[in-house]
Amino acid sequence: MSDLPTPDHARNLKLIGHSDQGGRPDGVQLMIHRGHAYTGHMFSKGFSVIDVRDPRAPKPVAYVPAPPGTWNIHLQTHDDLLLVINAKDMFAAAEFQDERAYYKGALGEKVGTAATTQPAERNWTAGMAVYDISKPAEPRQIGFMPVEGGGVHRIWYTGGRWAYVSALLDGFTDYIFMTVDMSDPTKPRAAGRYWLPGMNLAAGEKPDWPAQRRYGLHHPIIHGDTAYGAWRDAGLVMIDLADRADPKLIVHRNWSPPFGGGTHNCLPLPDRDLLVVLDEAVLDHQEDGVKHIWLFDIREPSNPISISTFPQPDEADYAAKGGHFGPHNVHENRPGSFVSSELIFSTWQNAGIRVHDIRDPFRPVETAALVPATPNRLVDHRPNRARVIQSCDIFVDAQGLVYANDYNGGLSIMEYTG
Repeated sequence: MSDLPTPDHARNLKLIGHSDQGGRPDGVQLMIHRGHAYTGHMFSKGFSVIDVRDPRAPKPVAYVPAPPGTWNIHLQTHDDLLLVINAKDMFAAAEFQDERAYYKGALGEKVGTAATTQPAERNWTAGMAVYDISKPAEPRQIGFMPVEGGGVHRIWYTGGRWAYVSALLDGFTDYIFMTVDMSDPTKPRAAGRYWLPGMNLAAGEKPDWPAQRRYGLHHPIIHGDTAYGAWRDAGLVMIDLADRADPKLIVHRNWSPPFGGGTHNCLPLPDRDLLVVLDEAVLDHQEDGVKHIWLFDIREPSNPISISTFPQPDEADYAAKGGHFGPHNVHENRPGSFVSSELIFSTWQNAGIRVHDIRDPFRPVETAALVPATPNRLVDHRPNRARVIQSCDIFVDAQGLVYANDYNGGLSIMEYTG
């Protein structure tokens, strides 16, 4: 299409479609399901549905607003169900207009849900909503699981009885791991919990980590009876789920310090006994240090060993460009999507989208890249934000088409030609 925005850089990825998502070009988590893209909004509130059955002409078909004071930034799809998080809209809050405040220290203390603070007025909805998407363009809410606290941050759900969430609950310093019984989707029910010792302030526990650190679960990815938890500044936490009502620790590994923390995704590649672990870049100009995507050898689950890191994009001075430079998300090999233990698709914020070949796990090689064009406008309402691309989430469908969204720049659809 001649009216497609021209990427700032492209190699072995070809842009074939683009959408401003009905005038709401900001996106966080992205799911492609039955020819439709479901994307949660960071600043436009709620979530949108885009018809991508013709990937060269994506069409917005639905928008579902969020409850007052609430964000719906993360979501999951499977069969006829869409699960959507409900949590305090953090980036609308005065205390988080400087994003350093969001990424440093105990979030529960700042939100007012931890035991050591006074109860806060709850002007948000906290929990997980369940929608029927048997008609993909017409999401219809059928269930809700409330939680007492800041809300749910992210979900892992691939069908069946169990979903898995990170939840900011009253009395805890930050997000913890929780299993959710989905046997009746109209009445999802919280079941088991796991947290790192020191997080449960209401039970008298005391953190043994520095006050400026964020020891909170971003989200888990599940394979078999193991949850691979990305625990931000606490690194990797592997959890035994043989009893979903009573999760137990397998191993905890942390490499921060000396590295900068922000662990965001832990993707198991079970056929190769490998684990892809991504540390998110969360501050401008690499203020939080150089962030990596790591490969771990997990042949012995009780002793995961880091064996390599992915190369850093270097065809431009991205650290000086403005905004965040570094990894954010990986395509998570969901059932029904493109699944590979050799090609890893990831977003690098102001460095766009990257593809890496890990056939030699000791030497990952970049095989493709695309840096989308500068956004037409900023949807991000926080002060002093640079108008640069911030590629956020990525999804590769079963046919190999690559979808990526952005905090401001809309939905990009690409063909991989590497």
